[in-house]
Formats: sequence, C-alpha cells, structure tokens
Amino acid sequence: QVQLVESGGGLVQPGGSLRLSCAASRYILGIYTMGWYRQAPGKQRELVAAITNRDTTTYADSVKGRFTISRDNAKTTVYLQMNSLKPDDTAVYYCNLHWPGDDYWGQGTQVTVSS
Repeated sequence: QVQLVESGGGLVQPGGSLRLSCAASRYILGIYTMGWYRQAPGKQRELVAAITNRDTTTYADSVKGRFTISRDNAKTTVYLQMNSLKPDDTAVYYCNLHWPGDDYWGQGTQVTVSS
C-alpha cells in the first residue's frame, strides 16, 4: 500500500503560478507512472501531466509550455509547477501512482484561478 498526499493548491490570479507537491508514503520501485489529473465541476477527470520511472514526461495539450512535472532524487515526491495559470485551470488536482494492474490516488487539492 502507498499513500499519496497532495499539497500546494490555493487561490491565484490569472497569470500567476503555483507548485503542487505529491508525497508518497514510501520509496516507489519498479515500472510505474506518476501523474497529475484534474477534475473541474461538471467535467470528467483528465490527465494533466505524467512522469515515468524512466523520467519520460507527458503533458495535456492545454498545459504544454506552462506546466512542468518533476520528481525528487529520492523518488518519493512528485511536483507540478504551474505557470501562466488561466481560469480554465481551476479544478481539483489529484496525484496518481500507476503500477501495472494497480492505481493509487491522493485526496486532491483545490486550485482556483480567479481575479
């Protein structure tokens, strides 16, 4: 079992920045992907960005060039640096750990972009 705890959400003005963190309860081994998803009111949950155990990254088209996913050397924390935020980025952001055949989710952190 792995627990994921997100932090770093909040209220920010359009054009501002936030950095989300996702801390895993233990070292992550094997072949895996860690990602950030978001869900806005009335919409389906969507992938925002992901990083594999080999540091391959993937981004949704809507955030390319604005968001950056990374992780620490201890491979227990994943970050999402969000720049040039837009009102459309408003959502609950969830951290995900995917192993083949298994998925873990954090509790979510609210990001609100508004003036």
